Amino acid sequence: MIKKKPFFIFNPKSYLLRKETLELSKVANDLANKYKDIIDIYVTSPNIYLKELVDCFKYIKVSAQHIDQIELGRGMGRVVPETLKDIGVEATFLNHAEHQQSISDLSRSVKRAKQLGIITIVCADSIDEARSIATFNPDIILCEPTELIGTGKVSDESYINKTNSIIRKANKDVLIMQAAGISSAKDVYRTILMGADGTGCTSGIVKADNPKKMLKDMVESLVKAVKDRN
Repeated sequence: MIKKKPFFIFNPKSYLLRKETLELSKVANDLANKYKDIIDIYVTSPNIYLKELVDCFKYIKVSAQHIDQIELGRGMGRVVPETLKDIGVEATFLNHAEHQQSISDLSRSVKRAKQLGIITIVCADSIDEARSIATFNPDIILCEPTELIGTGKVSDESYINKTNSIIRKANKDVLIMQAAGISSAKDVYRTILMGADGTGCTSGIVKADNPKKMLKDMVESLVKAVKDRN
């Protein structure tokens, strides 16, 4: 069962090789330990590094970037949820713009993950999609219009307020992540103050002049926003 804490997700996608993945995951793990009573920190990676992240880092929630809805058996090249659970992965993204699923496949993937106790972070491209996905009872819905991904342009205030309101009306138990265009600590602070439960970043960290400092600054900005909001 997911703890109802504010959260930050570092999602490096496929930008990093092993050395950089481990170095930045260590920064995230140290921050997760420091602020463990206040927030949760998730880190994704390509599947090939997931077991090493689980073994090396105690405090981050290691997350896959995708799972399929299939069970053990046939499925060449697919990601079977049991294989991730077996190595200690705690969470998974689903329906990202770069790995979209049909509604029926997404519903089954959420159900399969929940059967195994894997936290689901489900991406929604629009307000209508967010409303529909809320009925699947995922743990987290990421509201992220595809056209803003990686642009450095954040969702406007009306979009954030509307999606927050609609999701909470549809399913009060779902945590809401707003992360479109996050590229600075200031963006993180603004997003949390506007009512999101969490946020995260990819290119704003991996493409920064100092990725470790940017990750640290963003997490500390989230912690400050949580304290100021309370």
